[in-house]
Amino acid sequence: MQPRHIVQQFQGTPAADGAGVSLTRLIGAGNLGMLDPFLMLDYFASDEPDQYLAGFPDHPHRGFQTVTYMLAGRMRHKDSLGNEGIIDQHGVQWMSAGRGVIHSEMPEQSVGLMQGFQLWVNLPAKDKMSRPAYQEFPAHAIPEQHLPNGGLVRVIAGTTGQGTKGPVIQLDIDPVYMDISLPMKGTFQQPLNVSANAFVYVIRGAVQIANTKLDQNSIAILDTGDHVLIKAITADVRLLLVAGEPIGEPVAKGGPFVMNTRQELMQAFQDYQTGRFV
Repeated sequence: MQPRHIVQQFQGTPAADGAGVSLTRLIGAGNLGMLDPFLMLDYFASDEPDQYLAGFPDHPHRGFQTVTYMLAGRMRHKDSLGNEGIIDQHGVQWMSAGRGVIHSEMPEQSVGLMQGFQLWVNLPAKDKMSRPAYQEFPAHAIPEQHLPNGGLVRVIAGTTGQGTKGPVIQLDIDPVYMDISLPMKGTFQQPLNVSANAFVYVIRGAVQIANTKLDQNSIAILDTGDHVLIKAITADVRLLLVAGEPIGEPVAKGGPFVMNTRQELMQAFQDYQTGRFV
């Protein structure tokens, strides 16, 4: 067995997106431009309504997937194809923008904590111009695995070593996406494909991975290996574990579009400006 180690760790960059929503950019700026197939990771957490109420009004996407996972609060989604729904606490939406979609994500609350993540996942060239598609699951459809030490794993994608399987299917990158809670000294071991890129983000508390400490609000990029062993070194730990197979293709990224070449990127802007997304 080959355990994974931390090769890089850092805290994110304060940022704002949408109509001024305050967030922390963990992948896609500063210390890490991308981690194939992951293009961007944003974490938002605020109980100040003026930091999130403006939300994310209508904006376009093409060529990649957005994954929205809510830890607290509610977000309403609408798009140019007529799709609409609410992502509630512990619910997830895995959207493939494909050839193009215009959508909005707006808070469904005016008070209280709004907390969650948005992850951008690349699409391979063969799927960049595919029909937009959704995988959306409320909290009750997310399988939970209770650990012997009192911990809990919410499995959004991938399969735990004990066989608990998440509902999201994405064959190109074979994703792992897990929300893990651990008590003091609690441990969790997860098998990973040796070829997959993987990271851990500590939402609360501190953990140890292969003798390296990772503190709250820190992201760790892991090296290669067939599993990761995570140990809580404080009480009431919560973290995200994400992994996926790299796509290994050229990336041409500009604002809300991610293609393989600059020519394709310019075409995306032209198509949007001429109304070909609707």
